[in-house]
Amino acid sequence: MNALLDGLSWLADGDNWSGPTGVGTRLVEHLWITLLSMVIACAVALPVGLWLGHLGRGGALAINISNVGRAVPTFAILAILYMTPLGLSMWTTVIALVLFAIPPILTNAYVGMREVDRDAVEAARGMGMAGGQLLRGVELPLAIPMIMGGIRLATVQVVATATLAAVISGPGLGRIITSGFNRQDVPELVGGAIMVGALALAVEGLMALLQRAVDPMRRAGRRASRPDRDQGMPLVQEEVVGSA
Repeated sequence: MNALLDGLSWLADGDNWSGPTGVGTRLVEHLWITLLSMVIACAVALPVGLWLGHLGRGGALAINISNVGRAVPTFAILAILYMTPLGLSMWTTVIALVLFAIPPILTNAYVGMREVDRDAVEAARGMGMAGGQLLRGVELPLAIPMIMGGIRLATVQVVATATLAAVISGPGLGRIITSGFNRQDVPELVGGAIMVGALALAVEGLMALLQRAVDPMRRAGRRASRPDRDQGMPLVQEEVVGSA
């Protein structure tokens, strides 16, 4: 308990937030590498997962290949990339985090597309939809909750795992933890750990809200449950609730 209080006291000291090695700078670095890694991972994994899910072929192979990344520790990937010409650059950390984030995004995108109600798909085909129209107009909206679940999971994992960048002198909040450990400064070490935990919880909460906000089925259910202003009578309809 004393260590926790010491860590909170360390964070409450404004001097520890300023300067190029302060908490503020490390927090910005951590958020930047997380955002950059997630943008690249989504750009790679989402198109592949959505297209394979739409086709219904090749998804199992792609998922199994991507899941190899889960079997290889991120620390090992960092060590391997460190020995390449990338060395201590920021891209060493980003590439490792991208490889770590791809599996859940790809898997959820593919599974979400495959779990779309086949009756809805056939009905859309009967209305003349095909190819891209079917993917954009029917499959993608119905798969959004599962897709966002994968992105949410990957984002929180990347936030937590990005602390390993400090092992190769990379950016982020992990540098505070390693600095405290190397100097046997317990308040700094605990303060850095508190920041990482608090950031992960905050990101989890924000991603949960975003997942709800972009779910078209939830929005449609809320609109349908509102009173009919033209008739002055409420519409009685069960709200469709997407996955949280």
